[in-house]
Amino acid sequence: MFSRPADAALLALAFLLAGCGATVSTKGSVDAPPSVAAEAREARIAEVTQALLALGPSVDPAEAARAARIAVEVPLERAREWQVTDTPLVHNFKVVNGLREKGVCQDFADALEIALSAGRFRSLELHRAIANARNLRLEHATVIVTARGAPMESGLVLDPWRTGQGRLWIGRVTEDPDYQWESRAAVRAWHAEWKARAKAGT
Repeated sequence: MFSRPADAALLALAFLLAGCGATVSTKGSVDAPPSVAAEAREARIAEVTQALLALGPSVDPAEAARAARIAVEVPLERAREWQVTDTPLVHNFKVVNGLREKGVCQDFADALEIALSAGRFRSLELHRAIANARNLRLEHATVIVTARGAPMESGLVLDPWRTGQGRLWIGRVTEDPDYQWESRAAVRAWHAEWKARAKAGT
């Protein structure tokens, strides 16, 4: 994909500036026929529905199905809108260099949170989460869904960025092989404290 060391260095720099970190495939995808793509999408929605229902007996089945459809379809729509046709790293490079306007992890997380919030779910609760905020790895943002009132750590990660092209990755927070998640509020509080201490010289 990149024939010179300088190309790889530019990609690494763009990835850092875009602020999304993941272990992702560098292979592009091949478009499936519409009927196959639709069938696969419905199967994925059913899979996500079951994962949401597994969050607890208080989760309403109709809400789980509706949330799953939003979680699968909205990122795919945004990916088409933002012309996300490459792997995550390559698309980040394009965003950083002005070749695309949106499509980094923060954009996908924002879009998904807005769409899910509009659903006004009673049995589900949304959490914004950040990984790698306190270490030297690349920061990553996502949406986590829990049963209403349950802690974020018990939730399901909905990550439309890491697989590429708006395809949803799901997994339980405590079983995520790539990230250790913190609430966005906790990360922001930590950043504020760090800045205050730096300013005070302590």
